[in-house]
Amino acid sequence: MEFDKLVHQPTRLQIFAHLYAHGETRFTDLQANLDITEGNLASHIGKMEDAECVAVEKQFVDRKPQTTYQLTDRGEELFESHVQTLERLISDFDT
Repeated sequence: MEFDKLVHQPTRLQIFAHLYAHGETRFTDLQANLDITEGNLASHIGKMEDAECVAVEKQFVDRKPQTTYQLTDRGEELFESHVQTLERLISDFDT
């Protein structure tokens, strides 16, 4: 059993899980909910975006920039595969 390093990294795993559970999320909400710095979040989101796992939408709301993120189909598939790998690992120890 091998984990996908993109998903398995702890901070990115939190981002994947949050976006999977909550859908489209604003940068500020994601940062606050995960309690990570702007730079750290931006770096990890950039890696996920490069891997085509997250869609980024930038717009202005009341003249203020707002960035939102949402998992792509590929991102959802990678996350679900990671969860299945974890479940198999647990069941292997259960027997």
